[in-house]
Amino acid sequence: MVNELGQDAGLDAVVERTIERVGRHLVLGLPLGLGKPNRLVNAFYRRARLDPDIRLDIVTALSLDPPRAGHWLEARLMDPIVERLFGSAYPRLDYIDAQRRNALPPNITVTEFYVSSGAALGKPTMQRHYISSNYTHVARDLVDRGINVIAQLVAGPVDGRYSLSSNPDVSLDLKRRLAAEPGRTTWTIAQVHPELPFMHGDARVESDFFDEICEIDPEQPLFGLPRLPVSPQDHAVGFQASRLVADGGTLQIGIGSLSDALVHSLIERHQDNETWQARVARVAHGPSAIEAASSFEEGLYGASEMFMDGFMHLYRAGILKRGVVDDLEAMRRINAGTESAPDDGVLMDGGFFLGSQDFYAFLRDLDERERPRFRMHGVGRINQLYGGLEMLEIEQRRHARFINTCMMMTATGAAVSDGLQDHQVVSGVGGQYNFVAMAHAMDDGRSILMLRATRESGGRTTSNIVWEYPHVTIPRHLRDIVVTEYGVADLRGKTDEECIQAMVGIMDARFQDALVERARSAGKLDPNWSVPDAYRANLPARIEAEFKPGECFPAYPFGSDFTELEQRLIPALQSLKAMAGSKLALLGALWRGQPGRHREALERLGLDSPASLGERAYARLLAAVLDEAG
Repeated sequence: MVNELGQDAGLDAVVERTIERVGRHLVLGLPLGLGKPNRLVNAFYRRARLDPDIRLDIVTALSLDPPRAGHWLEARLMDPIVERLFGSAYPRLDYIDAQRRNALPPNITVTEFYVSSGAALGKPTMQRHYISSNYTHVARDLVDRGINVIAQLVAGPVDGRYSLSSNPDVSLDLKRRLAAEPGRTTWTIAQVHPELPFMHGDARVESDFFDEICEIDPEQPLFGLPRLPVSPQDHAVGFQASRLVADGGTLQIGIGSLSDALVHSLIERHQDNETWQARVARVAHGPSAIEAASSFEEGLYGASEMFMDGFMHLYRAGILKRGVVDDLEAMRRINAGTESAPDDGVLMDGGFFLGSQDFYAFLRDLDERERPRFRMHGVGRINQLYGGLEMLEIEQRRHARFINTCMMMTATGAAVSDGLQDHQVVSGVGGQYNFVAMAHAMDDGRSILMLRATRESGGRTTSNIVWEYPHVTIPRHLRDIVVTEYGVADLRGKTDEECIQAMVGIMDARFQDALVERARSAGKLDPNWSVPDAYRANLPARIEAEFKPGECFPAYPFGSDFTELEQRLIPALQSLKAMAGSKLALLGALWRGQPGRHREALERLGLDSPASLGERAYARLLAAVLDEAG
């Protein structure tokens, strides 16, 4: 069924047909991230908000929303950037604003199994309705919650078929589970998006996969993630992790500055191996059994729930080039070296994609030879070794390195990745547990968790390697490899004492003695063991000296969505915000600030001719912060 009505009337008609089909209790399942049809979702929300007899339960994850300013000065910087990146008419999801204000109507609930990092902190409605679930269990949990409506953006048609494009991740597993319950009344809606790349693999489906295909233009620019800066600390973490990726192996990574840093160092390792190896000799300690140093002659294959910019950069750099085939015996011969890999083998298998506008353009522009080499599947296939293809997938994913990030690690190897000690969710489990468990299920697979050794908050530095924490995401019995800016701790098969000693070796030296004392008092560490002198050098000055910003370690290694002036102003406003808690620091900045030295920056924020006492104060404060930044 195809709609050819106007935007609002047509979407409202889709909602009415859905109600006629499934009734007045709608359990609406939406894909994670990019694949949400925002205007259609808003039409469902609007219909339920105006009619309290309709019950609408939205179940989803990672609801994307352009940044919002929290202060008038922040707005002066952000508003032009948001306009440039998203346009003035980007359809924000109505339920997000209601969630933030704890103002959802009583007949509407929004339940999420993964949220944007930090978005739910301090928001009771979001905290109460969070589901802690492995990514591979989400389809099961949706069915158990009574889902009866599925809606998502799709690409196509091409040769009569459509593509689930960015989000086959849960949709494929969900449809399979629903098909096993023929008595359940459901309605599946596809809205065609003209800019979504048509992806191959299991993402290609027949038109009867859907009950309704809506061809109303969604008028929804693809949500492009801004490319954020990579700090020297992040570059150091990524560099240490780049020592662990085997040529001829398999890579899984997530998104964020640590992953950008890893990809940057992998490219340097491949293109300037001599410089990379010289740096290894200077800064690497804590060697691992899987230490690797060569350039990528055979190359890598990607098998990752998330397909993002990093894989595009690895492909363009000639690293993502190890092709695989869906033939077990052929893969065994290829891995044994008795048969050559085909020139058209699959390079990347993903579950969902999300990234920059450049990344989306890259996917759209793949030619007919390249496109089948980048495939999309359900997470039931990508994130685990179940489903009947285990032996094939083990052959394809040889020397797998499943590289993820976490917030904290305990001294005995448990990881804190998704929540805080009071059970507030920060993001979600996602697929992290799946990939850690899969690494342990493979003879040559390894789980690698990256984190920064310290964090700054309110002018205070604290260690991210702690003795204990009330909440963990990955238990210590699944400990494997941990990486910070100071090195690599290989924990697999080690005793608790050996793990503690290895973790001390990659933590900030300022916190080592306190942790060692806790370990001794618990009887977990030999009273005569002392921290080796080499570990005492684990200090920020060492990192800043080796990984200082510049040509080798640029703040934006893959380009920036911000102007040079904005790149200066963003951290300046962040520093100003951090300073707000100290009256002494504010008074000092007011005294030091010289607005005349930063006319261009102040003009960008409308502070070049202050109209009030408050604006004059902010002009001086900002000038002081910019002076300190240099």
